[in-house]
Amino acid sequence: MIQAIFFDFNGVIIDDEHLQMQVYQELFREQGIELTEADYMNSLGMDDETFVRAGYQRSNTSVTEDAVQAMLAEKTIRHRKLIENELPFFPGVVTFIKALARQHAVGLVSMATLDEAGYVLDRANLTPLFSVMVTAGDVSVCKPAPDCYRAGLEKLNEKRREQRLLPLLSNECLVIEDSPPGIQSGKGAGMRTLGVTNTVSEEALRAAGADVVTPSLFDWTVEAVQLVYNT
Repeated sequence: MIQAIFFDFNGVIIDDEHLQMQVYQELFREQGIELTEADYMNSLGMDDETFVRAGYQRSNTSVTEDAVQAMLAEKTIRHRKLIENELPFFPGVVTFIKALARQHAVGLVSMATLDEAGYVLDRANLTPLFSVMVTAGDVSVCKPAPDCYRAGLEKLNEKRREQRLLPLLSNECLVIEDSPPGIQSGKGAGMRTLGVTNTVSEEALRAAGADVVTPSLFDWTVEAVQLVYNT
C-alpha cells in the first residue's frame, strides 16, 4: 500500500521548464554560447550547477568557479522576476497535494535549489504540507541516480522513528515525475512511479520505466492513487 508520495518540483508542481530554458538561453547567449531546446531537454534531471558546467563543456569553453556562481545567482533573479506576479502551478496540483497531505506523508525530491523551491512553496503556503524535502544541496549526484529518493525515504523514516512509527519500505512510496531521469531515479530507489506528460511524451516516460503515465494531475485523488497502485 502506498504510504508516502514524493513530488518532483519543476515540471510537476510548477509549470516553469520553459521559463527555466528561456532564462538559461539568455544567460548563455550573453556568453556567446547557444543553448538549444535539445540541449536543455537532454539535461533534465541535472541540478543547476551541473547544468551550467555542462553548457560550457559542450561549447568547449573554460569557466571559472566565480563565473558559474555568478550565472546561477543571475538565473535565480531572472527566474524569480518571471514568476513574481503569478506562480504558474499546474492545474489541480495544489489541490492534489493538499488532499494527499491529509492522509499520507508528502515529500519533495528535486534537483532545484532549496532557495528556488522554498521561495515558491512559501509564497503559496505549501511548505508545511511537505514532511521532508530533498533538494540539490542534499545529494552529490543528479537524477537518474537514485540517491535523492533514497535520501527522501531516509529523512522520512527518521521522522517516523522519532514518532515511534515503523519505517516505510521503498515500495510503499510513490514518485511523481515529468522526466525520464526522474522516473529512473525513483525506480532505482525501488519506488513506484507516476509519470506526467508535462514535459516529455508518454512514450519517453514509459520507456524510462514509469508504472503509470498520465497527461495531468488535475483529476488525481487520494482514492485514485490507492486504486491504481494497491490493486
